[in-house]
Amino acid sequence: MAIQRSARHSLESTNLADLLERILDKGIVIAGDIRINLVDVELLTIQIRLVICSVDKAKEMGMDWWVNNPAFCSRAKNQQAIPEAIDRLEERLARIETSLAGAK
Repeated sequence: MAIQRSARHSLESTNLADLLERILDKGIVIAGDIRINLVDVELLTIQIRLVICSVDKAKEMGMDWWVNNPAFCSRAKNQQAIPEAIDRLEERLARIETSLAGAK
């Protein structure tokens, strides 16, 4: 009677969720350059840099461009509106002071 044993694989199997969690936790960078030349004259150069990671990892690496971008952050929209509101208030205050000084 022969005993059959299955071969063990040295690599662990992972599912898609584990793989995605690992990529977001560690981050991955994909970089590429495309150059189009015609008779030694460069017509077009495209540099592609793609970073895939979690928001926490991006902040850790110093990437936070979305924080001050009004398209992605309502706080940035409010920060742009604050100087305009201050200007309007200063103009209004100046008109009130002028009218009070004229009334004396």
